[in-house]
Amino acid sequence: MGALRPVGRTLLRDMAYAAIRDAIVCGELPPGEPVRDADLAEALGLSRAPVREALARLAEEGLVETKPQSYTRVTRLDPRAVREAAVVVRAMHELAARTAVPRLTPADVAAMREANDRFVRATRTGVVGEALAADDELHDVLVRVGGNRAVAATIARHTPLIRRLEWRRFAEASALESAALHDRLIEACAAGDAEEAARITARIWSALEALADDEPEPEPDSEPDSEPDSEPEPDSASDSEQDPEAPEDRDEPREPRAVPGGRA
Repeated sequence: MGALRPVGRTLLRDMAYAAIRDAIVCGELPPGEPVRDADLAEALGLSRAPVREALARLAEEGLVETKPQSYTRVTRLDPRAVREAAVVVRAMHELAARTAVPRLTPADVAAMREANDRFVRATRTGVVGEALAADDELHDVLVRVGGNRAVAATIARHTPLIRRLEWRRFAEASALESAALHDRLIEACAAGDAEEAARITARIWSALEALADDEPEPEPDSEPDSEPDSEPEPDSASDSEQDPEAPEDRDEPREPRAVPGGRA
């Protein structure tokens, strides 16, 4: 199993969210696939409460869609949604670059160089997940040093929609072009040129808007003929009496079992 693997006991809600999000982004949970909290909880070795919270958050971010008492499923790839997210993320990264460059230390610039080196290696070996992780780490240096929590939160919310399309359309040629732009960005940062760093950042993220423009619009689809996405717990009253901080998050993870239908 890939992204959907057992998680530890710390911050289970956030970890469930990250595992399901990553499975959607990389295509392990493909567009249109119905998902049930019971199946996901079983696959992750968790109780259903943190999984339900994760699915609610993913619905807010446009990665799953839900019809109460009917279904929850992974959303189709929507070029318009990706384009809109890319515009917002580009603007946030530009702001982060302008804010961060005057504050960067030599260690920060070295971290960006190291991340770009890993991006190039992963691109040449075709390891898409490692390439995108290295790309995130490079840009995250500027976001972290910029210190604007609203910028960081906005980027974190909207980037998965973009990464989902990137994972599907990843190509070595375009990635190596990004690596060359990364080199120019790093040089601008090292020189303390905030405006040039922001300009190159805008160019990097604008390419993702163009990627969305090339993606065909999804075809209309019907509601899946499936069982309700969630079944009531045997003792539903006990849930309402629990602490609002969700004690399930403090329980030991359950022993994971294979998900029905072959997904593990």
